[in-house]
Amino acid sequence: MQPVNYHHLYYFYLIAREGSIAKASRLLHVTPQTVSGQLSTFEKQLGYPLFDRVSKRLHLNRKGKMVYQHASEIFQKGSQLAELLHADNEAIEQSFVVGVTDAIPKVLAYDFVHRSMRQFSNVRFIFREGPFDTLVSDLAINQIDLIIADRGIAPGTQINANSHFLGESHLSFFACPDHPAIQQPFPASLNGQDLLLPGVKSGITLGLTTWFESQQLFPKIVAEFDDSALLKLFGSEGFGIFCAPAAIARHVEDHYKVACLGNVENITERYYAITAKSKTHHAIVTSIINEAQDLLHNQQS
Repeated sequence: MQPVNYHHLYYFYLIAREGSIAKASRLLHVTPQTVSGQLSTFEKQLGYPLFDRVSKRLHLNRKGKMVYQHASEIFQKGSQLAELLHADNEAIEQSFVVGVTDAIPKVLAYDFVHRSMRQFSNVRFIFREGPFDTLVSDLAINQIDLIIADRGIAPGTQINANSHFLGESHLSFFACPDHPAIQQPFPASLNGQDLLLPGVKSGITLGLTTWFESQQLFPKIVAEFDDSALLKLFGSEGFGIFCAPAAIARHVEDHYKVACLGNVENITERYYAITAKSKTHHAIVTSIINEAQDLLHNQQS
């Protein structure tokens, strides 16, 4: 196989990044026909198509996503090198993008990351929140450096990434201070009460349902939330009892002015850091993983 032509690679990179040949051609100040020709030449050189062409739109296929991930790293490094040479200063600001899934309590994400932010003060941290699948897709094309999630990458997934287990936390249940359940023994106090649940995207929903059945508890589920902060807000306003990781119980009580009813130690929420394999030994990745693992271990001890 011939060495990669970086001129062709750059044309491909811009097409993939901008989402169309027309947009890439405007950036390159050449005609769309020229860009299309360069892409065709590049695909013939590699021996693989890199896009699926659907209704005149280009969509990266599996090979294309892999090439785009590497191209992003190559041109990002090239851009950083040019900036370093121009500034003659190795401390020039760089960026690190952290994805946080909807189900992760934001205060827990803060606890995992804030010390690393202080340690790497010359780095600009960018936080993005979204669904698990969306963030993983962005990580696959090198737009995210690390994801904090409540589950890891499924076995057999065709994504060049690693899942790092950070630890786990059992569940605590909370209610407004004047809720009648506070005066009753837990967990029987949940029976028949209005309950707010995490949405089906949460990794603990099935475990909660199974636990209710095993305990012969029949709460009234009045709402489900993908956003954990919104769930706690409704709970603090008296719409129902809700659960949250015991690791943040003190924060939940103080911030939302609620009281803890009790803990369920045989239901746990697990936490993972997901990184591209090329970033596994990155200094910031290592720092965040170590901090999160120490924090969760200490809170379970």
